[in-house]
Parts: sequence; structure tokens; C-alpha cells
Amino acid sequence: MAVYTDVSEGELGTFLQAYPVGELLSYKGIAEGTENSNFLLHTTSGSYILTLYEKRVDKADLPFFLGLMGHLARKGISCPLPVTAHDGTVIGALAGRPAVIITFLEGLSLRRPTAAHCGEVGKALAELHLAGQDFSMSRPNALAIDGWRKLWNASHARANEVEPGLAAEVDADFVDFERNWPKDLPQGIIHADLFPDNVFFLGEKLSGLIDFYFACDDLYAYDVATCLNAWCFEKDFSFNLTKGTALLAGYQSVRSLSPDEKAALPILARGSALRFMLTRLYDWLTIPNGGLVMKRDPTEYIRRMRFHRPIQSPSEYGLI
Repeated sequence: MAVYTDVSEGELGTFLQAYPVGELLSYKGIAEGTENSNFLLHTTSGSYILTLYEKRVDKADLPFFLGLMGHLARKGISCPLPVTAHDGTVIGALAGRPAVIITFLEGLSLRRPTAAHCGEVGKALAELHLAGQDFSMSRPNALAIDGWRKLWNASHARANEVEPGLAAEVDADFVDFERNWPKDLPQGIIHADLFPDNVFFLGEKLSGLIDFYFACDDLYAYDVATCLNAWCFEKDFSFNLTKGTALLAGYQSVRSLSPDEKAALPILARGSALRFMLTRLYDWLTIPNGGLVMKRDPTEYIRRMRFHRPIQSPSEYGLI
């Protein structure tokens, strides 16, 4: 979440008249993240999130994202729901951007997740994968290898400014991924961005999942690998085996990974680290400093890429 597009109180009040949410009491921008403009709204009927979709989100994808939230909620997954306007529509327009109001989910994202939290995330991810199996819509992953290549082409010339030698290092990674990336593994709807700021907890209990704007059809094990990267590394870039063991055990308590999925975890985890390094690198080099947009340092994902390269066995991630 972030704020790229500012909204005045007057235009927001007019916009809200089209929705059954009451009168505006207050609102504020949400600074975390880098994709869309987000605001926390307080109205006479409760709290909501307003999202204005920026350039990375194709308006044609919005029915998929919003439909998926509704489908998952009906399957028992705790996630926000889009609010329908008085005229029956969901997607409106505000400040020149497509805009949606979604329900507010109680809970807090975690700064320092424990192994127990990681186990809950693993379970929730597997439940999401199963719940999405009969979703009628599909969306290819725009940030699969071809998408990585576009980001890399736009960043390559300045990559060594961030880390000396990074350009040659990533070039070699692309050669490996384009030759050896797994294809014939179980796949379906994945979240693709289940970082700690997209998972809410009330105490030790997971209360919900948010931000489905990277959701797509791809390999389930790739989603697992992304969670290993997002949840199981410490501030000093070391991998926490106890957290990895808990996350993988939590996942497999709901959905068992196949032998081929287990064997593919090292390359999937390295590819996932590259994907998030590249989006951070691109933003780091192209988004101006200042304002309410929080850029994320690509360095930590460079370190994750290097951690994954020598790994040969999924047991090194805690897979029992």
C-alpha cells in the first residue's frame, strides 16, 4: 500500500455518496508499500479501505482480483470484500483513477513474526490454494520470468550502482532460470505477495489476508517459496530454520507438497528472491525520493538470492 495520488476531502465526500458507507468522518493515507494509492476511511457506518489503482494495475484485471476476494470469502478465507455501490457497480473513478472501497479487516501486521506465526501463515496459504481451485476466472502471472526480464532490461544499465557486479550476477541467473525453471508442477490460484504486511493477526491467531493485486495462476510451490523468503529470514539476512520448518509444516498440514514440488523449492525460492529484488531495484532507481511512497531497499533480496544459490536439498529450508 502507498499514496501516489492525493484526494481532497470534497471529492472524496462526493465519491462516497455513491456507496452505502455513510458520511465521511476522517481519512488518512497509508504509506506502506509501492503499488497503489490507499487510504483508511472512517465513516458513520464504520471503517473501510479506499484503493486508487495506479499504473502497475491493469483495469482489465480488476474483475479478477475483486471476484477472487468474494470467492475466497465464500470458501471461508478471511479477506476483505469490495463494497457495491448503489447502482450495483463495484469499480468507480476518483481523481482520474479506477477506485474501489473494500471492507476493513481487524488485526495487525507483524514486525517480528515468530515460528508459531509462520506455521499459521503456512496453513492459511494452503487453505487459499485449495479454496481457489474452483474459481472460474484465470489470470497469467505478469511477473513470471518474462516480466522479470522487462524489469531487468529497464534496470540493467544502473544495477551496479546498487551493488558492484550485480549486472553480471543477475545475467547468469537468467540463463539458469530460462533453462531450468520447473513447469510441470501443480498450479492454480496463488497470492504471489503474501508478505507480513499482507497478513493480519489478533494475538497469535491469524485474522485475515489482504492485498490480492498480484494474485494469478502459477505454481503452488512458487507461492510457498515466496513465503519462505518473506517470513523466514532475519534482519541480519540469515535464514531461520525453525521458522522455515514451522511454515512448511503448517502448509503440509492442509495440503501435501508432491516430491517434485519439494525438489523444486531451491530454484523456486531463488527465482522468487530475484523477482522481488527486481521490482525493488526498479523502484529504487526510478521512484523519486520523498512523499508518502516507501521505497524498499533491494539489498536484502540480493542477499536472499545468494543464500539460495548453493542449496541442493529442500531439507535446508526445514522440510521434514
